[in-house]
Amino acid sequence: MPKQNEPKQDNGMPDIWSVQINKRWQDINILLLAYIGDAVYELWVRKHLLEQDIAKVQLMHKRAIFYVQAKTQAGILRHLMNELDETETEVVLRGRNAKGHYPRSVDVVTYRHSTAFEALIGYWHITGQNTRMGAVLNNIDGILETMAIENSKKTERGTLPEETGKRGESEHEDHKL
Repeated sequence: MPKQNEPKQDNGMPDIWSVQINKRWQDINILLLAYIGDAVYELWVRKHLLEQDIAKVQLMHKRAIFYVQAKTQAGILRHLMNELDETETEVVLRGRNAKGHYPRSVDVVTYRHSTAFEALIGYWHITGQNTRMGAVLNNIDGILETMAIENSKKTERGTLPEETGKRGESEHEDHKL
């Protein structure tokens, strides 16, 4: 039987997606927000791909990898920055500046920007801003199309994103948020 304080959905079942915490979002470790945001975003990606009638697990997995890789998340965040309010920008800056380990397969700047994107998703989730989060997530395919056009223009000019040089350098022209 659900607890008294658990929000209910229209079907009478407890809403497992709402989050009830006993502190302000500012008091939560930013890497924990990113950890939660990573899980929420991963679930959204799988649901989104399922809604596109992808019937094979291997194809869904390949497409999901593209959506969740650090390079893609950092690019999405770059496109969102002008649309963020002051609080959302604060979350992004905290996420970007968080000190943590990063994989060798991606440069540190890109990884920190992807962490900032995940922290933003986590922030929206724990503060119950599902409408805002949904609006942004539902626009991701459009952002990815814009990113593909930008990358094709760079390729036409002879500047491939992979030609950035040493580890630790960003592949983005603008690595300041």
